[in-house]
Amino acid sequence: MQAITAWLQTAAAKLQFASVYSAILRYVFPALALIILCRCGRSLLFFKKEPEIWAWLAAPTGDRIPVTHWENLLGRGKNCDVMLEYPTISRSHAVLTRYDDGSWSISDVGSKGGICVNGKETAMSPLSFGDVISLGGVEFALVPITKEQEAIQAAARTRAGREVKPSLTLLLLTLFQLLSAVQLLLAVGAQDAPSVMLAFAALIVIEWALFFGLKLVRRSGFDVETVAFFLTTMGVSVIASSDPSELKKEIFAILAGILVFLIIGWSLRDLERAKKIRYLAAAAGIGLLLLNLVFGVEKYGARNWVQLGPVSFQPSELVKLCFIFAGASTLDRLMTKRNLILFIAYSAAICGCLALLSDFGTAIIFFITFLVIAFLRSGDFATIALACAGTGFAGVLALKFKPYIKKRFSAWGHVWENALTTGYQQTRAMMCIASGGLFGLGAGHGWLKYVAASDTDLVFAFVSEEWGLIMAVLMVLAVVLLAAFVIRSAPLGRSSFYTIGACAAVTILMTQTLLNFFGTVDFLPLTGVTFPFVSNGGSSMLSVWGLLAFVKAADTRQNASFAIKLPSRKEARSE
Repeated sequence: MQAITAWLQTAAAKLQFASVYSAILRYVFPALALIILCRCGRSLLFFKKEPEIWAWLAAPTGDRIPVTHWENLLGRGKNCDVMLEYPTISRSHAVLTRYDDGSWSISDVGSKGGICVNGKETAMSPLSFGDVISLGGVEFALVPITKEQEAIQAAARTRAGREVKPSLTLLLLTLFQLLSAVQLLLAVGAQDAPSVMLAFAALIVIEWALFFGLKLVRRSGFDVETVAFFLTTMGVSVIASSDPSELKKEIFAILAGILVFLIIGWSLRDLERAKKIRYLAAAAGIGLLLLNLVFGVEKYGARNWVQLGPVSFQPSELVKLCFIFAGASTLDRLMTKRNLILFIAYSAAICGCLALLSDFGTAIIFFITFLVIAFLRSGDFATIALACAGTGFAGVLALKFKPYIKKRFSAWGHVWENALTTGYQQTRAMMCIASGGLFGLGAGHGWLKYVAASDTDLVFAFVSEEWGLIMAVLMVLAVVLLAAFVIRSAPLGRSSFYTIGACAAVTILMTQTLLNFFGTVDFLPLTGVTFPFVSNGGSSMLSVWGLLAFVKAADTRQNASFAIKLPSRKEARSE
């Protein structure tokens, strides 16, 4: 009897400790998360936007016009990178291009006056410093910047990690993860405790290994990755609460995702290599969807899964990466309408395959991304309007021949009227958001985990219930932060390839986030789209880390981006 009494007292003491610990952390977690995101935001959004000068164009007047990109549209038009206000020069006259090895070329883009290099008429020609370029009869010379100018420019540019130390931000994230692990250990059963401990330990090791690995190659910025790891931490916490047996698979997915991140980052370091990969990627995208059409397995009304023994994956998630590679292009190719037409046809084929698979949530993501890429490539609202009209017609046909979609739309806006049928998931999700309040019930103490797809389609509500509405909103703001960073960096992009790739990547991330969030609360139909980095799913994790590589490539801060090779340590010392 005494033993039973002692055991009950010990259990009561543990329960009281867990209750007090959880009550305190309900307020600590949002504060820590806000500090982490504010530090990342300060670094990503408030750096000085200094243009990089790669060469000069010496004008007939003796003035030197700065060349501030790797790809520069020359002409009289206001949209030109280098405006040349001479009446014989066309509005869009030529593209001046710098390559990774430091060489240059110039290409005519259908000008009236043509171009000549050193007196010889040409449509496309390599350039050397000192060459005389004639545009519509007006002569310019390509002049290099001096070593002194290069050193001054490098010193003036914002160096990633100088003002906001990424190591301290990552240390705060590690503290957040340790506190999360302890709270979840107090909530889960003894049989699941080892899985939770190992998962969080592995996540901490992975992020610090990546941090020091990038340090070894002299990349001092880690803010983009920290935002991703914050969201990934929330994803690991969701799985630890809903199904700890899935944690091992999730950690392997994170490792694979980071490997994809590094591989794409490596491919983007060499623009010529990236341009070659885009053709392979375009073919791979169609191939993956054809594989899905032949061997697809239907889940939740969409045949977007492929089963290989015990492993299942969604090819459409990897097609997102292929789509961006196919859509991104260099400036000289953007000026050719043929390339835009080919991209429109490719996009139509992708969306058509997804429609046949009944994966209309992913089709929406691809279509919105297509609109962004098409506008960046053409700047033509008429093209966008035509694409929207064609898609509207296709949507009417889809509703006629795919009753599954009509059923989804019939539930939209009427979930409370159908709370036991088509509105079951969303009504329960909204009730759980309300029960969680601003600060949540505590990790591991929610009820929504017993509803289907709670850790994927309804993950916003899952986090709201257990962690609080503030934490769920901060997850959304973390993705918004990445989008704002790309928008701020885009005007300084060295190549249109990097700019279009980054804008397309954040378009996918933002569209997924908004569809997941608004679908959960019935502002939009529930489309089965995952929340980036947070929703349970290996295919999605690979995809979002791959998308992050395009965002990283857009970083123009000193020693931050994949997009430019740094001089060797020996060269750096000699300078």
